[in-house]
Amino acid sequence: MFCTRCRHFEAAPEGVLCAHCAAAQPLAPAATPHGPAWLRSPVGLGRAVAVLLGVVVAADLFALGTGVLLYGVWGDIVAGDVGQAVLDRADVVEPLYGVAGVLQTVALLATAVVFLVWFHRARVNAEVFDPFGHRMKRGWAVGGWFVPVVHFWFPRRIALDVWDASSPWNAPRPHGLVNAWWALWLVSTALTQAGNRMYSRAESPSEVQRAVGQTLFSDAVDIAAAVLAAVFVLTLTRMQDRKARSGPGMPVTATPVAG
Repeated sequence: MFCTRCRHFEAAPEGVLCAHCAAAQPLAPAATPHGPAWLRSPVGLGRAVAVLLGVVVAADLFALGTGVLLYGVWGDIVAGDVGQAVLDRADVVEPLYGVAGVLQTVALLATAVVFLVWFHRARVNAEVFDPFGHRMKRGWAVGGWFVPVVHFWFPRRIALDVWDASSPWNAPRPHGLVNAWWALWLVSTALTQAGNRMYSRAESPSEVQRAVGQTLFSDAVDIAAAVLAAVFVLTLTRMQDRKARSGPGMPVTATPVAG
């Protein structure tokens, strides 16, 4: 993106000023009701989150493939086929299914860490665009995901405030994408927890097969949720980048500045 001050040179990585403007006059943070706020480029972090979400999708696809194989194995066992061929297939598929679960966990944790860093940066940037359009303090951009009960709606509320503040000047964008992503995230989380409980409690072959089927469904929904999450992240990142490059728009009492 171009420097938001001179608009002649490329901004430094992870910033909104070029080297010339940054050296000539360092800027102070914007004064907002939530404290000083620096405008920092979300582009690099946003792209990193999108890439990691792609890794999550790949891990889910691998889990889906191994899950289908495992579902077939247990289906044969339920049907009464306990021959050596079925047992050999189980010896191959079961370890792969376990590896898929580990890959999903690692991919999800790595993505969550980078996503939270990006989400907090987007939240602070939004204060520069609109200092008074936020119903919650910026710390909830991270903490809201971990506090029981409120984690069902706090992150969505923050995302909507950030979305509105990052929309083009005088042209707010609809909330359809945010709501769709959040709804799928909640459904995916609920299905995953239900599948894990079913699998851990399963004792008979038919119960194991049903648990694998439940997990297959949750993996499919998780793929859809990850895709929508990537679209949300890239769209919001693009909105903030364009708004930073567009310069001041509607007047606000706090001076929007970059750092």
